[in-house]
Amino acid sequence: MAQASDSSELVPVREGGRAVATVAEQVFVTVYLDRQLFGIPVERVQDILIPEKIARIPLAPPEVEGAINLRGRIVTVINVRTRLGLPPKKGGPGKPMCVTVEMGQELYSLRVDAVGNVQSLPLKRIEPNPSTLDPRWRAISGGVCRVEGELMVVLEIDQLLDFQNAA
Repeated sequence: MAQASDSSELVPVREGGRAVATVAEQVFVTVYLDRQLFGIPVERVQDILIPEKIARIPLAPPEVEGAINLRGRIVTVINVRTRLGLPPKKGGPGKPMCVTVEMGQELYSLRVDAVGNVQSLPLKRIEPNPSTLDPRWRAISGGVCRVEGELMVVLEIDQLLDFQNAA
């Protein structure tokens, strides 16, 4: 993710490799995994839901929890804890919270521990990934930012869902 040096500097927003707009701040939907705060760019979010039933997909990779039917579309459910190498949630899986995002023509529902709120942040507050960040996390992070005393990791959805180049 590009950074701005001050709040008046505009940063290009790219879609398909070309600039489509400029912004000085970014809006995120925040989610939690293992008490860690993550931010998903709001323009990538299609839906937030608690699925009734997740159908298993035989022979799928471990991070693919299954599939759901969302208004007539088949949506792949990705367990983000597994994708990031986190242990299973203590006390059992509980009710799955999912944030549905689109990549290409496909919908993916990202299973997370909890959904926070919508947070607007100036781009200048997003800092590069610290060198101490786990390499698996660094590969899917567009930077970090302090939000109300917590460190928020900015999720890069395209990298998170890039299974061909997964670590």
